[in-house]
Amino acid sequence: MKFLSFLNDQLLKMKWLNDGVGWVVENVFRLSLEDRLGGSIQFFIYDVIKIYILLIVLIYGISYIQSYFPPERTRAILGKHKGITANLFGALLGTVTPFCSCSSIPLFIGFTNAGLPVGVTFSFLISSPLVDLASVILLASIFNWTIALAYVVVGIILAVIGGALIQVFKMERYVEPFVYENPMVTLEAEEMTSADRHMFSREQVILIFKKVWLYVIVGVGIGAAIHNWIPESWILALLGADKWYSVVIATFVGVPMYADIFGTLPIASALVDKGVGLGTALAFMMAVTALSLPSMILLKNVVKSRLLVFFVGYVTTGILIIGILFNVLYR
Repeated sequence: MKFLSFLNDQLLKMKWLNDGVGWVVENVFRLSLEDRLGGSIQFFIYDVIKIYILLIVLIYGISYIQSYFPPERTRAILGKHKGITANLFGALLGTVTPFCSCSSIPLFIGFTNAGLPVGVTFSFLISSPLVDLASVILLASIFNWTIALAYVVVGIILAVIGGALIQVFKMERYVEPFVYENPMVTLEAEEMTSADRHMFSREQVILIFKKVWLYVIVGVGIGAAIHNWIPESWILALLGADKWYSVVIATFVGVPMYADIFGTLPIASALVDKGVGLGTALAFMMAVTALSLPSMILLKNVVKSRLLVFFVGYVTTGILIIGILFNVLYR
């Protein structure tokens, strides 16, 4: 156990990097880590470098896994299952697909167009931005594996139940007709060589890094400000773990924002360090990634208002329940 704890601290939490950055701040910048400015600089440099390193490594590895699940193969896998099992597979496959809901929606259209049940594709759509493998490992690097795995379980349950309810209520009639028009031709998934998979992984690293690098800097900057400049009493007065409404505030603040989960993680970490409930911080993170305004605008183009309202209402309710549950369990 000590060896595993050592690996977790050095590989995921990168304590060696934190110590190194602290040494530079104190000996090169001549700033004390106990001061606000010195503490903020250390927090910012350490978190940005750590997240960038993890991002590059994780995106490469997960993209290599993802290369085994092109849209054609994913549709074939989902098409073999029925009922709640199909929803579960849709949610699980969502964990190895794109890292934001905006990029998941084109796949949602393709799957629906190909004849997969709308409920199954919604399980995929909920899970994809919420529970990707990279965010799970980053969660573990900031908090711990218990919290990361609990987050995965509740995220997948949310996705499975949401998709199942859409099927029960037969809400496929609220998908825009054009989505079903001109059915896609099902092609045999092209077999990739090892070199192709490595090339695909490198391309994904470049593509996704370009999309998220700025969100990481902004998120870490906000986290540093929360950690070192905003008085703890202010934060606790609004979002303290003892405030029943803190989860509601965090959720509705997160919905109109557009950021990547990699940018919201440092903010969540800083909030928890200041005494905010874990569920409140996770609710903010989930709202930003699953219910961002640009994603909802894209989704509005492919589903009718009733289905969109159901989706937003269900996911918001689920996030609130999960946030309250985490606050109770991790006090």
